[in-house]
Amino acid sequence: MGNTGIDTMIKANEVCKCYRIGLKEDVHTDFTVAFFEFLKSPLKNYRKYRSLYRFDDLDPNSFDATANNNQSDILWALRNITFEVNRGEVIGFIGRNGAGKSTLLKILSKITTPTSGRIEIRGKVASLLEVGTGFHPELSGRENVYLNGTILGMTKKEVDRKFDEIVDFSGINRFIDTPVKRYSSGMAVRLAFSVAAHLEPEILIIDEVLAVGDAEFQKKCLGKMKNVASEGRTVLFVSHNMAAVSNLCQKAIMLENGVMTESGPAQDIVAKYMQSANKTSLVRLGDRIDRGGNQEVRFVAFDLRDSLGHSIQCVFSGQDINIALHYESKVQKAIKKASVYIIVLGKFDEILFQLSSNVTGNEFQNLPPKGVFVCNIPKLPLQPGIYQVSLYCNVDKKDADWVPNAGTLVVESGDFFGTGKLPGSDKGYHLVQHSWRTE
Repeated sequence: MGNTGIDTMIKANEVCKCYRIGLKEDVHTDFTVAFFEFLKSPLKNYRKYRSLYRFDDLDPNSFDATANNNQSDILWALRNITFEVNRGEVIGFIGRNGAGKSTLLKILSKITTPTSGRIEIRGKVASLLEVGTGFHPELSGRENVYLNGTILGMTKKEVDRKFDEIVDFSGINRFIDTPVKRYSSGMAVRLAFSVAAHLEPEILIIDEVLAVGDAEFQKKCLGKMKNVASEGRTVLFVSHNMAAVSNLCQKAIMLENGVMTESGPAQDIVAKYMQSANKTSLVRLGDRIDRGGNQEVRFVAFDLRDSLGHSIQCVFSGQDINIALHYESKVQKAIKKASVYIIVLGKFDEILFQLSSNVTGNEFQNLPPKGVFVCNIPKLPLQPGIYQVSLYCNVDKKDADWVPNAGTLVVESGDFFGTGKLPGSDKGYHLVQHSWRTE
């Protein structure tokens, strides 16, 4: 283990991972050139095959992902990742899609090897990276528990001893003798997580597969991971649920484009991540081409403001906010009649609610060719999380502009009820003002 300390379970040193992506081959129209290229094909194909696995000539420090150079077929998934994880720590990995989180967990799980750098691990590792990994669709849930448990390193006696506990935790007792191919993705992940969690590993690695389960099962899984950590075992956790990361993890690591940008106490790193994500709340939309409508009126910017009209970086549950939509018209004349809509979407792109100037009786008439629509939301009723915002406008009852995912609304925990108590973020999306009495 080299210099790894007695309490250090994982040590990553300058870990890099790159892939060679396919590029379009040149097509030769000249017969002579094509013929000589054909003669050289065996050697060329050998070099191409070898280049898929050999990256000796590449330097991750000098590679520019945006440059149009002879390394344009190289994708750096991870670059110079260095960190240590001690016994009993729960570490959260956060970042946007494509940041390299899952690639790093696959390297730590020994599913793939790093292109360069070194990983040192002490102890037994159990990982749950993809739904139903190691499950055979034709076998029953019972048979797959034994199969998966064996793959993960358990003996038959260990599986026998823990079988009832595994099935009870998964909550699919009625279907344990049903072939897994008839399971829903939620049922499969319940059983897969249950097997991995009862392996009693020294290191448990969990990717964002818990998003498949319902809120009750996610809470159950988080409780199980807390128990695993309290027993002195180590947990590595990837999630887009910032409340879960803050609640479960002592430390967090933030990745961006394959580079480790921040590491430290979980709440501090989550706050920095949400602040960086919130920068997209001020978005120039004028150059977006993935939009619909006749563009008679188009949205050009989107920003958030507090109740005093000041631009804000953080939005809290229960806060009075304003959403400002900057617009321009392609014709320099007054806009006769316009209606504006803001659609707020959840993490699975489901519509949570729609804000409409039409239904509130705020239809706009005789507008200048350039201006700002401002929508006021008193006491924002959203749980902590990251939400997508889509925009729509019609002019004279014709589609003028439609921009999907025009910006991001990042919500942090706030004192919605005015009691000093923060509601759990695993109880749906919305907060509802209410009171209690007895009869």
